[in-house]
Amino acid sequence: MSDTPRETPESRVTRRRYIAGAGAVATVAVAGCSDDPEVGDDDGTGDGTGDGTGDGGEADEGDLEIVHWWTAGGEEDAYNALLDGFREQHPDVEIVDNPAPGGAGSAIDTVIQNRVLDGNPPSTFQIWPGQALTPYTDADLLEDIGESVWDDEMREAYLDDIVDLSRPDGDLVAVPINIHRLNNLFYNVEVLDSADVDATDIDDPQGLVDALEAVAENTDAVPMAHQTQSPWSTLQLFEAVFLGQQGTDDYLSFVDGNVESLEDEVREALGLLAEYADHYPEDAGSISWDQGNDELIEGNAAFLHQGDWAAGQYEAAGDFEFGEDWDMVPFPGTDGVYHSVIDSFVFPTNNPSPEATEQFLNYAGTVDAQERFNPTKGSIPPRTDVPDDAFGPFLSRQIDDFDNSNTQPPTIAHGTAVAPAVQSEMEEAFANFNDNLDVDTAYAALRDAF
Repeated sequence: MSDTPRETPESRVTRRRYIAGAGAVATVAVAGCSDDPEVGDDDGTGDGTGDGTGDGGEADEGDLEIVHWWTAGGEEDAYNALLDGFREQHPDVEIVDNPAPGGAGSAIDTVIQNRVLDGNPPSTFQIWPGQALTPYTDADLLEDIGESVWDDEMREAYLDDIVDLSRPDGDLVAVPINIHRLNNLFYNVEVLDSADVDATDIDDPQGLVDALEAVAENTDAVPMAHQTQSPWSTLQLFEAVFLGQQGTDDYLSFVDGNVESLEDEVREALGLLAEYADHYPEDAGSISWDQGNDELIEGNAAFLHQGDWAAGQYEAAGDFEFGEDWDMVPFPGTDGVYHSVIDSFVFPTNNPSPEATEQFLNYAGTVDAQERFNPTKGSIPPRTDVPDDAFGPFLSRQIDDFDNSNTQPPTIAHGTAVAPAVQSEMEEAFANFNDNLDVDTAYAALRDAF
């Protein structure tokens, strides 16, 4: 590993204003989520074997059982790299890998809440920092790791606002391991060349329609590799469209519940989403996001709006080079915005393996762990001292974009821009919208969600 620091202390000030301007809703979420429901036994990611449901598999007392949803492409490889590094330092710890796959954490949430409330938690589990932690902290179901894990060195190295997200009730209860960007528009370079489309010339969300139409007219490729099997992809696409059309201030007003004052703007975004739907795959309702991404890799699709975990899949594909075969622009209209999502791990009470869990959380917060995990995951580290040598040209550009971003608003689709009950209502609204593309009904549902 290189000893070259990612940033000097002087340059760190830019990143320490992270989430500036997000106001009362400045909480950040997580993604990098597989929709794949078919996850079998452990395939080498751990020393033990889970059952693939997150419900508790074959973990014995003292085993390190980890529940997560990283089962697709590059994200699984990143998780394996994290465990490899942990094993090198703690070879005596037996790991039980117990994934609960589901888009945007749709499966893990219910599984974990049931297990934790029943007093049968795993050793640790993947969760969003910020508001998503509050159901557990309100019930005193997460241990304070402020002294056992968060030593002075770690606190100094982490972005200040991410430390704050790890302690929603005052106690440090989570260890964030990455930062993703959501407002990416990925594309297949060859397909766009064939369609005579320049992604850098698309100025706003409406302009993307013209590009999609050009792909449809000039190539055999699917214009946008979007999935509608789960509503979260359309919800996050709505967020991108709204941000691109109206800007961060109106977006933050929307997630603060001021929907009626933004009725025209919300309807405009929904109407544009309905236009995009003409350019989704014919099987959009039965594929997962990563299956759609496979089509982009194969040259059968032009665009994909997704978090930068999609880039981990490109890296894992091999012979699919950034800048030559694929590229990315900020979603049209969102230059200067870093729509951020984060993954973290926690220490639940009634822990079946407290010593191993503490060791794992200590490791997850290190330079070594984040240098192994993030380049493959397609994310950047929340520590400011991780060497950037391993991050490659795409993530190096993402790091620059983060450092130079004007605002880093929270996301709705990935958990903490709105209360969980509101998020659930909004997902239901977009599940229906995926079926009927009815702007009036969708607007009313979004308004009533608050």
